[in-house]
Amino acid sequence: MTKTVFTWFILSATWVLVAWNWGRFDVSIPQKLSQTWGYEKAALELASKNRLLEAKISTLEVKIGMLETEKSALVAQVQNAKPERSIASVPKSEESDLVSYDVYKWTPEKLLAIGEKELYFKNYEKSAQFYHELITRFPKHKIVDDKALFGAGIASYEAKHHDWAISHLTVLVEKYPKSNFYRGAKLWTALSQYNTGNHRKFASTVEEFRQKYRNTDEWKILSKYYEDINYKFKK
Repeated sequence: MTKTVFTWFILSATWVLVAWNWGRFDVSIPQKLSQTWGYEKAALELASKNRLLEAKISTLEVKIGMLETEKSALVAQVQNAKPERSIASVPKSEESDLVSYDVYKWTPEKLLAIGEKELYFKNYEKSAQFYHELITRFPKHKIVDDKALFGAGIASYEAKHHDWAISHLTVLVEKYPKSNFYRGAKLWTALSQYNTGNHRKFASTVEEFRQKYRNTDEWKILSKYYEDINYKFKK
């Protein structure tokens, strides 16, 4: 009898402990873990979809660039072609005119975008023409700032349109004296003046840089001409 009572006591105590521990166990924990995993799974799926969308966007951008290039090539082919009969409704463009504004009616933003792109790829003639069209046709547009004027000057210099370079860079120097492109504009203006035979103005700029900007990269370029210029004008 005593053994039976003792066994019953042990079983009762065990059930009490089990019931007590079960009461302590938060039955909502599995639910919370399930919800958390659901959120993480959704986040991973969204991240995967975002990566796919980004890849598609990159592919589309490449295709757009290719289409722009193909369009430019087709325009060049049309301009260089010499058909026996021309279409009366399409104005004729000079062979050297890569902009053909009367045909395409470019917006200022598009003129700038093409000018910048062609400058980046070192297609200086085309870049210079698009920049020049922008600045001469829309001189007061807000996008014709110091950066645009400097790009126009560099493209024009490299394309050997030195008069254009002098014109655009002079506007920059006069209108934006605190621009980061100021010294560069004076440098390339001077080099353009040198190439157009205006050696006295070039010499004046060289002397200005010698006195004010001796520790600049621009002076390193101009200093190569310093002795030669001094020799010529002292003769």
